Amino acid sequence: MADALSVVPAAVLRNLADKLYEKRKNAALEVEGIVKQLSVAGDHDKITAVINLLTTEFTYSPQANHRKGGLIGLAAATVGLTTEAAQHLEQIVPPVLNSFSDQDSRVRYYACEALYNIAKVVRGDFIIFFNQIFDALCKLSADSDANVQSAAHLLDRLVKDIVTESDQFSIEEFIPLLRERMNVLNPYVRQFLVGWITVLDSVPDIDMLGFLPDFLDGLFNMLSDSSHEIRQQADSALSEFLQEIKNSPSVDYGRMAEILVQRAGSPDEFTRLTAITWINEFVKLGGDQLVPYYADILGAILPCISDKEEKIRVVARETNEELLAIKADPAEAFDVGAILSIARRQLSSEWEATRIEALHWISTLLNRHRAEVLVYLNDIFDTLLKALSDPSDEVVLLVLEVHACIAKDPLHFRHLVVFLVHNFRIDNSLLEKRGALIIRRLCVLLNAERVYRELSTILEGESDLDFASIMVQALNLILLTSAELSELRDLLKQSLVNPAGKDLFVSLYASWCHSPMAIISLCLLAQTYQHASTVIQSLVEEDINVKFLVQLDKLIRLLETPIFAYLRLQLLEPGRYIWLFKALYGLLMLLPQQSAAFKILKTRLKAVPSYSFNGEQFKRTSSGNPYQLLHQMSSGSQISGDGDINVDGGKSQNGINFAARLQQFEQMQHQHRVHAKAQAQLRNTSTSLSKDVQRQEEPRQPLTSDLNASSRSSKRSPGQLQL
Repeated sequence: MADALSVVPAAVLRNLADKLYEKRKNAALEVEGIVKQLSVAGDHDKITAVINLLTTEFTYSPQANHRKGGLIGLAAATVGLTTEAAQHLEQIVPPVLNSFSDQDSRVRYYACEALYNIAKVVRGDFIIFFNQIFDALCKLSADSDANVQSAAHLLDRLVKDIVTESDQFSIEEFIPLLRERMNVLNPYVRQFLVGWITVLDSVPDIDMLGFLPDFLDGLFNMLSDSSHEIRQQADSALSEFLQEIKNSPSVDYGRMAEILVQRAGSPDEFTRLTAITWINEFVKLGGDQLVPYYADILGAILPCISDKEEKIRVVARETNEELLAIKADPAEAFDVGAILSIARRQLSSEWEATRIEALHWISTLLNRHRAEVLVYLNDIFDTLLKALSDPSDEVVLLVLEVHACIAKDPLHFRHLVVFLVHNFRIDNSLLEKRGALIIRRLCVLLNAERVYRELSTILEGESDLDFASIMVQALNLILLTSAELSELRDLLKQSLVNPAGKDLFVSLYASWCHSPMAIISLCLLAQTYQHASTVIQSLVEEDINVKFLVQLDKLIRLLETPIFAYLRLQLLEPGRYIWLFKALYGLLMLLPQQSAAFKILKTRLKAVPSYSFNGEQFKRTSSGNPYQLLHQMSSGSQISGDGDINVDGGKSQNGINFAARLQQFEQMQHQHRVHAKAQAQLRNTSTSLSKDVQRQEEPRQPLTSDLNASSRSSKRSPGQLQL
């Protein structure tokens, strides 16, 4: 201290602490001259003493003017040292950096000015303080005083110039400093950081691309900044890095892919678009490096396929197609289970397009890696079954294709049909709204006969009799009306002459017994008219209820469709098809006379032309009514065709034991009647406890009204059933 006082006059020290800037400036010039003389003389001890004096007595003084004088004095000392300044920087720079956090904005301003002048002198030699300087500048960029901010910007530009020309700058030491600050929200700090990233990236000798994963997330954060300028700067920096990635032979795609996946789900539209664009390029460029990340990438892409912004949807679809085209091998870290997990999760998406693409992925994996997919079948099967209730027909059809692909194996086929029946049982609306669509599509994909045989086997032992009846009626309606089942109908028509048709008839018969009308329909389709007549005759009072008559109404209307054209033409040969007449007249007798179905069937039977009966028969029946011929013709024992009673007394035809079938039907119907009585008793018990409610019930409409109403409500969508 004494050495310094002997060198620096007291007047200079007084002026250095003066409140007037001009006096402080003049005193600083005096200090510069003194230090310059000492430097020329090589007296560095005294120079050190002068610097210590300026530091302890001035820059750390409680008086603001002293601190200002100390800062300008240190800058002047550095100018005086010129080329010799580097060896004294350890003394000069720390007190200046300390002043950046001074409470007085003017002190902070002079600190910027002082460090600016120091940096101009020492240039690259002060790189050893770069991290501390960068930290200080980062804070000053958001200073509350505009003048301080302006001074900091000037200093920042100079520091950038020095760094870009220095070969001592360590990017490895700088990156942790940058990474710590990348998530700061202050807009001034963000501009400061992007500025540094851009500058350093422009330096050929600095490999910023190699450290991109360290600050990539922060740049994406800035894309959603409220300031348009910051968003633009961040976007510009990202665009430049993406271009470098395209041109670089070695890039760490993996770490960045994790960041991009997160950003693809950002609520900010611009951030999502940028992230999905990067992912798109990564998928094209990344190759094997990205195989372990395919599941995560897919998880980011699928939701974007349904994005509200068209640009995002377009890029997401393109990326998805690129991924699908890559044929990765499970042996090369391609995780089939992870991909399936993502696809399964996206099946619950609220967006149809996303659900559709998720199904395409499952289908693709099944085709390429069937064995691996089947290992995870238990994880996805329930979700696939639930997807059958999807509101989108396209989704349901794709789900069925996936199910069909899985069901190529007999075990999985059985599993599928059992679960399908279970879902129909617990969700009646699924059967009603989608039953026809699901069954028809499965028949196309998996062979109609195979599907119907399996369904029949399951329903034969169904314990829920009400459901079994409804399900059989639904299957019967699909069988009678669907174009996809035309071959199955043709096979059943040959039940009396073709062993394959007989086997199918017998197979379906067992479960069709749950519904009298389904059995009658099956017999009419199979042309086993004698058995149909026998079944009709076997019906008892309890069988003929409203549900039965509604089903009968629908059957009569179906008889007028092209599907049963062959049956109507057979009416032209009453001698050969006497049992057909008897069956139809039996149905006619069951219908209420005032119902529309009665009138339809009666009109059809009356339309049989008189020339179809031989002259001898007309002599015996002056009215020409075919029904009057039934008894006469059946007693003649010369009938051929379906009514051939010369074979086993009508008990067996083509190996079909109709007596056993009838017994099977009657036993099943007996179970239904017992069940119905039990249900009625429960309802009566419940009703007796709520007589007041019962009195308020409206009277039922006449039966004929119920039937007519049911026929009027036959309009339905292609995937719906009217049971």
